[in-house]
Amino acid sequence: MTRPIRRRAAVTLSLCAVLVLAACGSSSTRGRMANPRPLLPENYQAAGIPSQFGDTDPIDWTEHDIRPSAYPVHGIDASRYQGDIDFATARANGVNFAWLKVTEGGDHLDPGFEINAPRARAAGVPVGGYHFYYFCRTPAEQARWFIKNVPRVAGDLPPMLDMEWNHQSRTCNRRPDAETVRDEIRQYAAIVTSHYGTPPVIYVTPDFYAENELGKLAGYEFWLRSVAAHPSERYPDERWTFWQYSGTGVAKGVKGNVDLNAFAGSVESWVGWLTGRRQQ
Repeated sequence: MTRPIRRRAAVTLSLCAVLVLAACGSSSTRGRMANPRPLLPENYQAAGIPSQFGDTDPIDWTEHDIRPSAYPVHGIDASRYQGDIDFATARANGVNFAWLKVTEGGDHLDPGFEINAPRARAAGVPVGGYHFYYFCRTPAEQARWFIKNVPRVAGDLPPMLDMEWNHQSRTCNRRPDAETVRDEIRQYAAIVTSHYGTPPVIYVTPDFYAENELGKLAGYEFWLRSVAAHPSERYPDERWTFWQYSGTGVAKGVKGNVDLNAFAGSVESWVGWLTGRRQQ
């Protein structure tokens, strides 16, 4: 995800359209290796990286039991740093969904959402907005700020809540205890759910998840960051819906690096998930 201070869509998606998207693409890789062995683009697929994507800092996923290429549905999350995104090209090359940063804290706005969300909708890419949580504002303030800046649009993806420590913030060093963190997530999610009619997906990093015992947070779907191993290795026994497997990905239609993500199920389950979770 985007870092502090930094980082929606009527889409009709038939089963046929999703099948076309899935056929056009899966996803790539990300990586850090103790002894870097850069992969050539022609070797991405053999290494477990779907060929429609690339990576500027790849790992060799063949060293792991489960690779990103095992999943048929992939997408991106982005912020203003990706600039203007060509979603028609992205869609034709394997991007099946996109979450774009909209808000942070109680007063920060990312201009990329206003530019790129309409483009995603026009290209037929399901799109949603996300909020980067700031621990020096109340959950209610932040939920209201998100709602103020993200219109409720039929067909949009559910909102997403990005929960990480604000380690780069120059204005907020607050680190609440685990119980308080879980309670603030519940408060924020309740307000956002009431407004959009669907609960937010919660994005977390391994350290944040562990330190705040988020396995105790029942009733929410997780988006897990794990850029050097399958989520089952970083989050034992946790269920997940989305896996962010690269922070240095390359996708056609997107300038520079972009986060790459996989949906947990089949194309058919993706269609079912969209049907049940898109805004009405």
